[in-house]
Amino acid sequence: MLLVGLVVVFAGLVGISATYHTIIEPPDSLRDAATVVLLIFLIAVGITVKAPIRIRSGTHYISWTETAIVIGLAIAPVSWVVLCTGIGVAVSVARRMASIKMFFAIGKNMLVAGGAGVTLGLLDWHWPPESLDAMAGPLAAAYITAALLDEVLAIPVIALATRTKVLQHFRANWDLRLVGWAVRFLVALCSLVLLQVDSLLLLAVPPLVVSLHLAYSARFRSREERKAWQRLAQTTDALNDVNLDAVLTSAVIRASELFSVDEVEVELHGRPRLVRGNADGVTYDGSVAGAPATTGSVILTALEGHDGTADVGELRLRFRGPVKLSEREQYTLRTFTSALCTAVRNASAYEELTRVAAEHARAAAHDALTGLANRRQLLEHGTELLANRHADGVTALVLIDLNHFKEVNDTLGHAAGDRVLIEVAGRLRREARTDDMVARLGGDEFAVLITGLPAPAIAAHRAEGLLAALHEPIAIDGMRISVEASGGIAVAPGSGGMPELLRRADVAMYQAKRSGQRTATYARARDTADVGRLALGGDLPRALTQHEFTVNFQPIVDLATGEVVAAEALARWRHPDRGNLDPLRFLETVERSGLLPAFADAVLDQSLIAAGDWRDAGFDLPVAVNVSPRSLLDPRFPSAVVARLRAHDLPPDRLFLELTETLTISQLEVVDQVLGQLRDAGVRLALDDFGTGYSSLSVLSRIPVHELKIDRGFVRDMETSAESAAVIRSTLDLGRSLNLVVVAEGVESEPQRRALWEMGCTAGQGHLFARPMPSARLLAALHRGSGGRPGTLAPALHDEGSVIRLSPNRRASRKSDRLPHLPA
Repeated sequence: MLLVGLVVVFAGLVGISATYHTIIEPPDSLRDAATVVLLIFLIAVGITVKAPIRIRSGTHYISWTETAIVIGLAIAPVSWVVLCTGIGVAVSVARRMASIKMFFAIGKNMLVAGGAGVTLGLLDWHWPPESLDAMAGPLAAAYITAALLDEVLAIPVIALATRTKVLQHFRANWDLRLVGWAVRFLVALCSLVLLQVDSLLLLAVPPLVVSLHLAYSARFRSREERKAWQRLAQTTDALNDVNLDAVLTSAVIRASELFSVDEVEVELHGRPRLVRGNADGVTYDGSVAGAPATTGSVILTALEGHDGTADVGELRLRFRGPVKLSEREQYTLRTFTSALCTAVRNASAYEELTRVAAEHARAAAHDALTGLANRRQLLEHGTELLANRHADGVTALVLIDLNHFKEVNDTLGHAAGDRVLIEVAGRLRREARTDDMVARLGGDEFAVLITGLPAPAIAAHRAEGLLAALHEPIAIDGMRISVEASGGIAVAPGSGGMPELLRRADVAMYQAKRSGQRTATYARARDTADVGRLALGGDLPRALTQHEFTVNFQPIVDLATGEVVAAEALARWRHPDRGNLDPLRFLETVERSGLLPAFADAVLDQSLIAAGDWRDAGFDLPVAVNVSPRSLLDPRFPSAVVARLRAHDLPPDRLFLELTETLTISQLEVVDQVLGQLRDAGVRLALDDFGTGYSSLSVLSRIPVHELKIDRGFVRDMETSAESAAVIRSTLDLGRSLNLVVVAEGVESEPQRRALWEMGCTAGQGHLFARPMPSARLLAALHRGSGGRPGTLAPALHDEGSVIRLSPNRRASRKSDRLPHLPA
């Protein structure tokens, strides 16, 4: 407004001066009057014939006014031209422009006329000139003055009104503007050459101006459209980004430049978001409801693909005044919104993929229940830490295992157990230092990797602090649960890396458990068993290929008759250097090696071959094979068992699979499914060592067994311990009520045999009848029999047909107890 006001004021002063001089020197002839009229007409035509340019909500024009002004100044007094310019512009723009624009156009052009006239006056111009050279020089100077004054007066006002940069307007189309100035100057020069012949030939100038203007406008539009397509291509390229924030920022800035708007908004629908800004950058980015209110006319377009699908949001072009886009701009807008829709979808998809990948990466490195690092992350971080030998201080690992945690799960349920684990994890995290890593390795086992210790002995002190943090009882559903734990401490070894450090901490932790101490520090001197187990692990592949694993069989005998009713398979390892090894020395190594399926197959094959040989010899005995709990975690185990039964042509009920009662993993769903499939296939299941655990009944309720085996410890102590005898009686009562066979292990003497039989136990095994032996020796013993009775290994408790007075403690037997019918 200030600039417009200044232009109008100075133009008014120039107009007053021109009026004064016109009054002093008025047109004195009809020819002069005709010249004035022609000047007004020429200037009106010059400003009417123009090329429009839209800048935001305003439209601005490139006209031929300076050409008409220069022609007028060449043939008429300056005062006449100034007044004719004001009148001609007023006639042309009246009723087509707002008042402020009209006054600015009149004032600006009057100042242009005055400035160009002053230039001609200073060059001592007079009409007609003596030669073409005398005409061209002053006329060029006047035209340059007029063109520059027009630019200097108009461009700052346009820039301020549209809030754009002044230099941007000066630089825009400068080459095309220079060509236009040259063309218009040549038109002016040619027109004056014609006027030297006759001033009435000035009437020929307007058609010439119109013709040149049409050619110039066509070239100008072609240039503008080409630049518009280039900007569109650059804009769509800028949208090719996988970062959604970068896409939205580019969209706001580029759309502001591409469509020359005051403000751009992009609203997303999926996750509601509004981004607002202009060519200078983003001014708002947030929720739709929290966006500040705005005014102005809006052109709204949906962000959708070419086929009209995948509507992801809206694009709004906001102008301070009403604007109508050209056909080319409408097509550009459709192309831009389609490209923006694609860019938003791609960036959103990449953002979602990045989020999912981050979640998967975190899930792969963290325990889902506690949020602590898992074994994988502990190994990776520890390996990286140990590889950096320049790290300050000593690195140590504390392995923590909760004692009797299974009791919490069995008594209160797994939900309560999970809450205990979460509380333990929180306490360990709070007790550990910032640089330490706390991890859950699985189940109730935790680890703390301690770094920067000044001395190895400090590790034991830190471990005591970690375990002390668990001493305070944990409140679960109104109950206060005391958590006890054992900790193994190991200092980083010189070789072996993180796996060796973890192994040493594991050895130390089990040493703490065995010794009843809260913590134990790894000592190489006490690691001989573990070293030997590692050596055995290296021998396993050879043992399987060289058939070093063999199976011995201990018969299961009917306690009343001495008849062999089954045999239990017991694996042995005939090690070439260490001699015969029982499963207690190598089974854990087999389970950890990954060769358990091959080992189980070897034992099962030898057991089934032996059962087939016995059957062919006339002794159809079931064979019982011990099963590792880890085998039950393999869903393929049942089908492998059934396939081997078919391969050896044995009925499924000839195979008993013995499960240890310490089978804590029986709570897992996959184990339940495996056992169910085995039972459905006809394979018999036996629960070994029954009564030794604290969850006998809960395990029995989950496992579909056919047989219970009383642990040898109860049999050994039954004569001296009332508690052991009570356990045996309870087990026998339970077996009868559930229609299960009960077998006593560890029968070493005849008094034990008779006492068990009188309690109602039908079968037993132990050294009283036979020690474990190869299949061929057992077959020979069956043929030989006891007392001339093949198939027996002990004399009967009573002669056949004798009358027996049963103990009051003995209950009636069922046929399933496998006892022969004895006559009264």
